[in-house]
Amino acid sequence: MADVDIPEVTDFLAEHAPFAAVPREELEQLARRLTVRYARRGTHLMSVGKGNDEVFVVRSGAVQITDENGSLVARGGEGTGFGTTALGGRPSRFDVVAIEDSLLLVMASDVFTELADRQPVVRDFFSEQRAARLRHALVSFPQQDRHSAILQTRLRDLLRRPPITTTGETTIREAAELMAREQVSSLLVVDGERLTGIVTDRDLRTRVLAAGLETARPVSAIMTPDPVTSSPDDLAMELVLQMTSRNIHHMPVVEGDRPLGMLTSTDLMRLERANPIHLVGDVAKAKDLDALVLLSQRLPRIIDQLVHEDATADGIGRIITAVGDAIEKRLLTMAEQLLGPAPVPYAWIVLGSQARLEQGPGSDQDNALVLADEVRPEQLGWFESLASFVGDGLVACGYPPCPGGIMASNPEWRRPLHEWQRMFARWINEPTPDAVLRSAIFFDLRLLHGERALVEPLQAQVSATARQSGRFLAHLARNAARNEPPLGFFRGFVLERKGEHKDTVDLKRGGFHAIVEIARVQALSRGLPQVNTLARISAAAGAGALAAETAADLHDAFEFIRYVRLVHQARQLREGHEPDSFVSPDELSSFEKRHLRDAFHIVRSAQQTVVQSYPLGFVT
Repeated sequence: MADVDIPEVTDFLAEHAPFAAVPREELEQLARRLTVRYARRGTHLMSVGKGNDEVFVVRSGAVQITDENGSLVARGGEGTGFGTTALGGRPSRFDVVAIEDSLLLVMASDVFTELADRQPVVRDFFSEQRAARLRHALVSFPQQDRHSAILQTRLRDLLRRPPITTTGETTIREAAELMAREQVSSLLVVDGERLTGIVTDRDLRTRVLAAGLETARPVSAIMTPDPVTSSPDDLAMELVLQMTSRNIHHMPVVEGDRPLGMLTSTDLMRLERANPIHLVGDVAKAKDLDALVLLSQRLPRIIDQLVHEDATADGIGRIITAVGDAIEKRLLTMAEQLLGPAPVPYAWIVLGSQARLEQGPGSDQDNALVLADEVRPEQLGWFESLASFVGDGLVACGYPPCPGGIMASNPEWRRPLHEWQRMFARWINEPTPDAVLRSAIFFDLRLLHGERALVEPLQAQVSATARQSGRFLAHLARNAARNEPPLGFFRGFVLERKGEHKDTVDLKRGGFHAIVEIARVQALSRGLPQVNTLARISAAAGAGALAAETAADLHDAFEFIRYVRLVHQARQLREGHEPDSFVSPDELSSFEKRHLRDAFHIVRSAQQTVVQSYPLGFVT
């Protein structure tokens, strides 16, 4: 490739699917056969109805893909590939436009064809299939309010003024005067053009006034160094997730190391009627249980807003989990204030959907306690009181008890570390069907509060030993394949046959939860540390446990099924009903039915792959 650094382009391709799965020698040969094309913002790269003899990969910039009706199919930045559907003179079904000044890597059709013939992973990645329809469905879901898709706003479009900056040598007094003069609640500290820290009005209150610090000191003494930052090309939804999960209210927007401006939770308030960032902050300041209960009642409104404002199911799940985490953490600190200091170190862990950052409306409690090994019998009462206080508080805030009793309030799930290690070893090394079915939730665990040193040994133990136990993995695989998707003959659904959910489709058991189980077994089979389902799918694909095509399919199916459930649950909440996962076919549009069938077929196919990958006949 003329005038282009071959190793640099090879490295770039190796970082993006599907090229990440291609041997480096092949990528180096490919790089030599590529050309580079520059496209100014607004350039039409492909048009509906016209043929094409090139395949494109975005090196920098961004493109937007729409269908023949003008509906958005996708937006993509670095690594996005397009053009294969119109090769060989076939008319394109899409328009592709550069929405930023972009640099494109271009391969001729014969180069792509030869690569796809030698590397099936490339051919499969770009092939038209059921998942392509799902991806289109995800961005054209009829329930979404496209006229108020505020969460898809780019951060660069939210910046209203240049950054207000100072240097680390500026005195605290001078920094405060600058903030007052500019009427800002935060100040960026820079070294030249490089961001080095941030100072907020809260820092002035807590680190200066409350601490009696001399204001002649340099502002570097009170700044937060190397703060969390966002890119100008990030979406508002991503900013909401960052602020909510970290409970922060100021976010510098930087390009490289250079600050472009500052965004605050107030800026997001202008976009959103109900703000999860403020809810999390208010929860952290709640003075008693009554205040927490009132705050928890804001969540249904936030869920309803997010469902109708173009948020993804994954994003909504993370926000619901962030609120649940904040409530549970606040209950733990309240309990500690009531009971006094813990007699020994402990770790409060969350399990299941909360650990995976996938909570939904009506999620129940799943938690446990890991105690330091030096705990004495007479000290166990303190932890029983802690667990009872938190469990009762969660019920009051709308989180029902776990039907299976997997809660720290159950003494079976309050144990010293060495007992947990022994139990995990038994589950992995001496598995039985019932024990594995019951314990599977414990392989989705996350520290919420307390000593990380009490959780890391368990996580290391699982990563090191689970992958070596074929019998344990076979049991997990059987569980993943046992709950079949609700697909019937003649493209219909299998409906619940009796009980309160009679004549409804269960979106959970053979739907998104089956994907949770598939992702779990594939991740554990490679000793991967990820817990979130989508992260597990991506990591498993990177480790070779899942084909790239299968991973992409599962990602889309997981997102779509969960989104249909969220729309259903938001409707239930508005009508005053308890949310569940059982949807009447009459409630579904033809659009939803068609793409749910696609998603369930993907689940069934992935389950069959699991059956072929593990010796299920060996399990009794």
